Amino acid sequence: MTRINLMRLKSPRPSLLLLRVPMRLFAWSVAALSLGACSVGPDYVAPPSTPTPVSYKESDAWKPAHPRDDMIRGKWWEMYQDPQLNAMEEQVNISNQNVLMYEAQFREAAAAVKVARAAFFPTLTTSPTFTESQSASSGKSSSSGKSSTSTGTGTGTGTSSGTTSSNRPTSFYDLPANVSYIVDVWGAVRRSVEADSTTAQASFGDLENARLSYQATLAEDYFELLGLDAEKELLNTTLVSFQKYLTLTQNRYNSGIASQADVAQAQAQLDATKVQLVDLGVDRAQFEDAIAVLIGKPAPDFSISYKPLKAVPPKVPAGVPSELLERRPDIAAAERRVASANATIGVNVAGYYPQLTLTGSVGTEAIEISQLFSGPSFLWSVGPTIAQTIFDAGKTHGQVQEAQAAYDAAVATYRETVLVGFQQVEDNLAGLRVLKEETAAEEEAVKSAEKSLSIATNLYQAGTEDYLSVITAQATALSDEVNAVNLRTREMTTSVLLVEALGGGWDVSRMPGKAGVADVPPAEAQIQKEKK
Repeated sequence: MTRINLMRLKSPRPSLLLLRVPMRLFAWSVAALSLGACSVGPDYVAPPSTPTPVSYKESDAWKPAHPRDDMIRGKWWEMYQDPQLNAMEEQVNISNQNVLMYEAQFREAAAAVKVARAAFFPTLTTSPTFTESQSASSGKSSSSGKSSTSTGTGTGTGTSSGTTSSNRPTSFYDLPANVSYIVDVWGAVRRSVEADSTTAQASFGDLENARLSYQATLAEDYFELLGLDAEKELLNTTLVSFQKYLTLTQNRYNSGIASQADVAQAQAQLDATKVQLVDLGVDRAQFEDAIAVLIGKPAPDFSISYKPLKAVPPKVPAGVPSELLERRPDIAAAERRVASANATIGVNVAGYYPQLTLTGSVGTEAIEISQLFSGPSFLWSVGPTIAQTIFDAGKTHGQVQEAQAAYDAAVATYRETVLVGFQQVEDNLAGLRVLKEETAAEEEAVKSAEKSLSIATNLYQAGTEDYLSVITAQATALSDEVNAVNLRTREMTTSVLLVEALGGGWDVSRMPGKAGVADVPPAEAQIQKEKK
């Protein structure tokens, strides 16, 4: 390490003008060195994701009716036109604890940017001191002479010795001000700020992805719950029908037409349906409790009124695959982590080069407090320090290799996220198409089963068929009707999954820029802004 003091001066007459001299010299040095600074390491270029398909295989079946309806906008859940769902979705943004956790992590990452940016400026410190000390001194003295007494005369010789001490304390006052600045000659600070800024942007993408995920989960659970209510409605209607069949067989038995076995079969069918109906309550309670957690409410204090599913899935515009790269927050977050890893390479490459530090100090020293601001007590100094690592056993090289490997891993993660995004969109587009076809086929099956049950009932009443054929037709009809309800539920949840796969109307324009990512409002202000 080499240290050079450009100047050290004591002034007999300190003044504001003299105080400006070292400060101006320090500022000019910082400005001159900053102008000649550069940033080592690779400049960021967004990596190619993967080969992007021109269109989705299943998109033709889901083109919107109007050409302008080609994007999901705003609060996507409003397309389902359910006021109860709308109200609960608003609570996710405010009360979901996981969303609030991600929001706090984003603010933490944004604060780290402020910490990194502080390195662009000098550090000014002071450490006033006051000391008081004393020292002891000792010595010997001797004397000789004659003495006389009052009672006679005579001569004598005497000596005396002793120690004297000085107890006077000494005071010392020191009032320094020190400034230190690491000149970002090689751009290590700039790369560090870049890395932290892009990390904060990635954290924002994580927040938006979590928000979308929990909103979609809420919609899925809600439609599952409504599907159970629709199944409950079906089973209640079926119980009324089965009760009539039981009454029919009992009347026929009382008339001597039917056997006791017919009555037992009808009773068994009725009881089995009652058990099936009761069992729905378990699943419904679990979905209700899950929704309570999603909106940040205690499960015992939350309930959803009975409401059978009647809705059909809306048309969800898929757009083109190339738009997906800008519409999914998880893809945006993965890309920002690539940028952060790239900047980290530059931070480590700067370790190969010497570090230049400028230091300066001004202050006064005196043994009396009244002399602190008098002429001889003022002093100042300015000087650079250059530090260069000569040997570190390959540590810096290893750190650069580590950063390059982390960059490659981030690129692979980004590309994988894009591939998964394409897969999820294609899967749910295909799912909606197949479910639509399956639902249409199931509706025909329900009509056929109801017709078969009607025929079997008429034949039984005519005495040409036994009650087993009625039981079989009843079971088939009920199974088809339950399947039809489940398919409608699956259509609704699959449409929600498609909305989630498409990013829920989010786009990269909502991502805060690197220049303003550190200026994040508190959670409450952010929530209020979202609500507006």
